[in-house]
Parts: sequence; structure tokens; C-alpha cells
Amino acid sequence: MNLGKAIDVFEFRCLLNKEEDSLNAIVSINAGAGGTESCDWASMLYRMYMKWADKKGYSSVRIDHLPGEEAGIKNVTFIIRGEYAYGYLKAEAGVHRLVRISPFDANKRRHTSFASVDVGPEIDENIKVDINQADLKIDTYRAGGRGGQHVNVTDSAVRITHLPTGIVVQCQNERSQYKNKQTAMKILKSRIYEKELERKRKELTREYESKKRIEWGSQIRSYVLHPYSMVKDHRSNHETSNSQAVLDGNIDGFIEAYLKYDKSK
Repeated sequence: MNLGKAIDVFEFRCLLNKEEDSLNAIVSINAGAGGTESCDWASMLYRMYMKWADKKGYSSVRIDHLPGEEAGIKNVTFIIRGEYAYGYLKAEAGVHRLVRISPFDANKRRHTSFASVDVGPEIDENIKVDINQADLKIDTYRAGGRGGQHVNVTDSAVRITHLPTGIVVQCQNERSQYKNKQTAMKILKSRIYEKELERKRKELTREYESKKRIEWGSQIRSYVLHPYSMVKDHRSNHETSNSQAVLDGNIDGFIEAYLKYDKSK
């Protein structure tokens, strides 16, 4: 690594100086307004983050997955493990908007789709999150996708609701109910911790706005594939005309621009 590159890496790492930044990331993608279009868009975002993780040399594991009725995914939760995974991916939290000619429209009309990305740190033993068992509602159900031989015939999947906050997490990745419960509890701790971080951020910046819906006007980033090619982040104003490269996982420019923007606020 040459000196200039080393300095760039050092400066970038200085932006990731919070206790949780070095941790792995738990990411959830949820399709929003737009039906099948948005389910397809959610699957495109999932592919984008998998490509990004591969480029970084990070590993990933899918925890929960609900396919769309016709195409794509309604929601997916996965963990990306690698140095500073959360520090990087926290820049991706929010609503992402896609504009394109629909592959599902016989008339080839332009459609706008939305999907939300939630990101939290995978809590390690150095960060304590206390959860009262009396505050939990735990349900079990049969895991599986669209049907067929891969559907689990036992109630191994686990859904946990944290009653005070209304946070719901679920896991059906393992055949063991015990392992699924352990993973679901890990995700719950991450969500509760991220909720507390967000509360503290709002106190510091005095921003008490309500969470925006997954639709028009609330997006953090727009991806336009037609009538021109552009990806633009509406927070940092960073943009590129090479939308395909972004969808192939080249998002570091957006991440760095957001972290610098966030640091300057």
C-alpha cells in the first residue's frame, strides 16, 4: 500500500471511532410501497450488499427470508461479518428508491419502487444489553419457503416480540429451535441497542422526528436506471452516473461521503 492510500485509509478509519463501529452488522431489507416491483428491488439491494461483502472479503449468513408472491423478496435479514462491517453499513440505513422500466410491465412503463434497510451491530460480550424475560413473547412455527421438500415439519422457527418496544425478530435459519432462539435473541439485542443509539443521537441533535414511511419523500438515496443513469445520496449529495457498478456492490464512495457528512453535522 502506497503512502497516499495509507493516509486515506487512516483518515477514513478516524470516522469510525465509536465503540460499536468495529462490530459485525445485522442487516434487514424490507420491500415497501410498490408490490412486486418493490420485492424485486429488495432482492436487488440484497445482491448489492452481498457483492459489496465479497469485495471486502467479509463473510455473510442469511438468518431469515420471506420471498415475494411473484418475484423477489418481501424481507430478508442477514449478518455480515468483517472488520468495521457495522461502521460502514450504518451509512446504508434508510429508504432506498429505484426508478426504472419495469420488467413486470408488458407496456414497458417506468415504475418507482421503495425498500428500507435497517442496520444494527452484532453485539459482543463487551457490550451489555439487559433484557427482562418477562418482556418477551416467544412464538414458534414451522420454517420453510414456498413449500416442497425443504419445508421443515417441526416448529423450529422462532419469533420473539419485545413488548416494551414492539420490536419483532425471527429466525428460521437452523433446524434446531434452540439455535434459532439464540440467533433471534442476538438480533433482538442488536435492535434494542441500535434503538438506544438512535435515541441518544436524537437527543444530541434535537431531532425528534417520527420514523418515515417506506415511500415517496423519505428516501436517503435514489437509483435511477431510466430515462438516464444516476445514483444519488440525498444526505451527502454524493452521486455517480454508473448505476450498474453501484448495484454490483461498489458503494464505498457513498459510505465514505455519508460518514464525512455525518461527522460534520
